[in-house]
Amino acid sequence: MAKPLDLPFDPIARAAETWESRFGESTAMAAVTAIMRVQQILLGQLDALLRPHELTFARYEALVLLSFSRDGELPMRIIGERLMVHPTSVTNTIDRLERQQLVMRKPNPRDGRGTLAAITAAGRAVMRRATDDLMKAEFGMGGYTKLQLEDLSGLLRGLRLEAGDFKDS
Repeated sequence: MAKPLDLPFDPIARAAETWESRFGESTAMAAVTAIMRVQQILLGQLDALLRPHELTFARYEALVLLSFSRDGELPMRIIGERLMVHPTSVTNTIDRLERQQLVMRKPNPRDGRGTLAAITAAGRAVMRRATDDLMKAEFGMGGYTKLQLEDLSGLLRGLRLEAGDFKDS
């Protein structure tokens, strides 16, 4: 986990005040800066929880995604789409999981050129143990009520929709 900064003031609030005096309206800048800082905090906490399992959050997400699939395997392209990451990141993640024997690659029988990533029994076991730890820690969000988390997800959904992550149904 990250070392607390223990600053005697909120640096984002201070930056917002300075921004206001120099550039104008600071609400959007402060919100973005807060989101980026929270992302750093959460990623640090989650990676610390996953470290004993020799996983990063990116590798954990890939294992969970594979476990969600009907046969425990997906084409590399689909993994990238679902995790919303660049193909190079998918390759790197699967390479690491394969070295750990948590995932194996195999030819895609439906596409002679494609490759499937398949979760192994060891991968399922590690993913389950890691999930237990993350659930106990409430994914680092234990300070919020269910309603607050739903509200937060709803607020962020609008930005994701606008960015084209998905089509609203």
